[in-house]
Amino acid sequence: MLIEIIKTIILGIVEGFTEFLPISSTGHLYLANEFVKLSEPKAFIDMFMVVIQFGAILAVILIYFHKLNPFSPKKNREEKNQTWQIWFKVIIAILPSVIIGLPLNDWMEENLTSWQVIAATLLIYGILFIVVENYFKGKEARVTDLNKLSYGTALGIGLFQVLSLVPGTSRSGATILGGISIGTSRYVATEFSFFLAIPTMFGASLLRIFSYFHKGNSFTGDQTIILLVGVLVSFIVAYASIKFLLNYIKKNDFKAFGWYRIILAIIVILYFGFMKRA
Repeated sequence: MLIEIIKTIILGIVEGFTEFLPISSTGHLYLANEFVKLSEPKAFIDMFMVVIQFGAILAVILIYFHKLNPFSPKKNREEKNQTWQIWFKVIIAILPSVIIGLPLNDWMEENLTSWQVIAATLLIYGILFIVVENYFKGKEARVTDLNKLSYGTALGIGLFQVLSLVPGTSRSGATILGGISIGTSRYVATEFSFFLAIPTMFGASLLRIFSYFHKGNSFTGDQTIILLVGVLVSFIVAYASIKFLLNYIKKNDFKAFGWYRIILAIIVILYFGFMKRA
């Protein structure tokens, strides 16, 4: 059991560190699982890889609790109204993922969860980050205040989030890239991406747990411990990762993440395409 806990801690670190950075938590977990595979049934591992992100959601909620709390007694009427507006925009933005994503979710998972797809999306979006950053270099963003984000722009970012259904894309990567492309500043795009994560990832986690039990599965005592440890580690590391990213983008662009994705794509191709076959 100790070995399984150590493996869980490693996977929790990978999830927490990569969930909100635009580098694809799915791609990293897919690669990490090759070396620290849990000794559990596939159904549990598949569920674990999704539900572990619940810890990352809690990290966002903790960091932004005041900003996202419309009932805070420390806010005046205007600030409370602005908070409600943020939530309404988040709801508008998640609609495309609900309408398009839910019907395609199982098909995507069954047909697109492969190293070839992950390598391709890592590479494509890595290049896109570099191209988009170069294109917008020196240009003033149209939206530099989250409260001035329009419903149309929010919906546009939500449409970009649909792209993250393809494994390896990165939910945060797609939404941040989308936000920058349609005129928001890096900081606004990043914060709105964080807020979108709350209902999106919470819903995905609940859906996966429901599906797991609906298929007749259950948790053993050890599996319960593994899941709780994974969520806790993910929460701690995601908290630090979010703080890092918010500080990083104040003075830097996303090109470094683009280059990182390209390098990781090459590693995935070399490992799964050549080394593993040898």
